[in-house]
Amino acid sequence: MRRKAGGMMERWQTRWDNNVARYESLSCVKLILPWSTPSMRFCTSELKSAVIASELKKRFKGQEIINVTGIRREESAGRKKAAVAKDDPRLAQKNAAGITWNPVIEWTIGEVKAAIARRGIELHEAYTKYLMTRVSCVFCIMSSAGDLIASTTCPDNQDIYRTMVELEATSTFAFQSNNWLGDVAPHLLGSELADRLALAKEAARVREMAEARIPEGLEYQQGWPTRRPTLDEAAIIADVRQTVAGAVGLSASYLDHHSILDRYDELLAQKFAKTPAVPVQLIGAMQRDQMAFGF
Repeated sequence: MRRKAGGMMERWQTRWDNNVARYESLSCVKLILPWSTPSMRFCTSELKSAVIASELKKRFKGQEIINVTGIRREESAGRKKAAVAKDDPRLAQKNAAGITWNPVIEWTIGEVKAAIARRGIELHEAYTKYLMTRVSCVFCIMSSAGDLIASTTCPDNQDIYRTMVELEATSTFAFQSNNWLGDVAPHLLGSELADRLALAKEAARVREMAEARIPEGLEYQQGWPTRRPTLDEAAIIADVRQTVAGAVGLSASYLDHHSILDRYDELLAQKFAKTPAVPVQLIGAMQRDQMAFGF
């Protein structure tokens, strides 16, 4: 089973390209990272759960499906609260229910290893050869520093490691918040990529300092601005965009306060058109501001 649009790396690369396009067109006020995060795990939902559910429904068309997983309560705070079994709408079909069942949810890691040993099954080599504490993606956003290092010692993982560091260097966003994947095994990078990563770290510092100046209330919500900036606020946004575009190497539009106000007006008009319940006097206020500022 594989996602038709490509694997995790392709998903991150496409997300970055889309986020750059959004930033350049002022469809977002801050540059958005390419990576998934612990609070935004589209890596799991799109490339694991959704793909598995789709395949199961193809294999068992029109039948009730029970999806058995191996999650356990002691693995995380989130899984500690998980149900033993629950309805799963991703698996449901016409007149056929879908259920996810977690039969070993109460087991400890010791009980898991004992059950494996009783059956004469060997642990994955990630545990036995590379001494990892947890096996997930080759480089996971939730991996410990030790597991990330261990993963780089497997020769099969080193090309994707460099590809991921390339995206760090291009985007100026660290793979794990402030923890750069490129720092895990710098000896695998080569001098050119190492130099680019160093420049990216400095660019990240410049980007973060600039974006911290964005006035409160001007960040977008659900893809839309929530209010129109004042003239002074638009000037600040213009300066921030110039700084960020220069630091990251983007070809951004809307780099002066007049074009920024015009863009906010355009987006707010689109938003109001999609939500007609919003009072029309807000649009009138925008038009009055335009007349006051002479554009």
